[in-house]
Amino acid sequence: MRYLHTMIRVGDLDAALDFFCAKLGLVEMSRMDNQAGRFTLVFLAAPEDVDLARERKAPMVELTHNWDEKEYGGGRNFGHLAYRVKDIYALCQKLMDAGVTINRPPRDGHMAFVRSPDGISIELLQEGDRLPPQEPWASMQNTGAW
Repeated sequence: MRYLHTMIRVGDLDAALDFFCAKLGLVEMSRMDNQAGRFTLVFLAAPEDVDLARERKAPMVELTHNWDEKEYGGGRNFGHLAYRVKDIYALCQKLMDAGVTINRPPRDGHMAFVRSPDGISIELLQEGDRLPPQEPWASMQNTGAW
């Protein structure tokens, strides 16, 4: 068995792509518009998984945009997406500078949580050893749900 992708429904495709690609750094691998079904599928890969995603069509995130739906309740009903990152502090700073709320700051130098515009929880995990505690993260409190 091999992991292929996780599908999440998004109400605003442009906002979702801005979050996942422009802010988080994922790469759009493919897109399919289905006129008859009135939906768009966009497959995204983490930058270091692009070659593997091209070869195996995995691992990826599938954004499903149903053209007539704008709001989906919950967002956490499936759990979360998790990505290993090279520098959790640098990515959290980049996200915060772009207006993304850091719901669970990386106080421990290892783990943080943010949420997409559709309320999908994204877990960020530091690659390798934990980074030493660093401000402003070490004293930052949790914000909202994660």
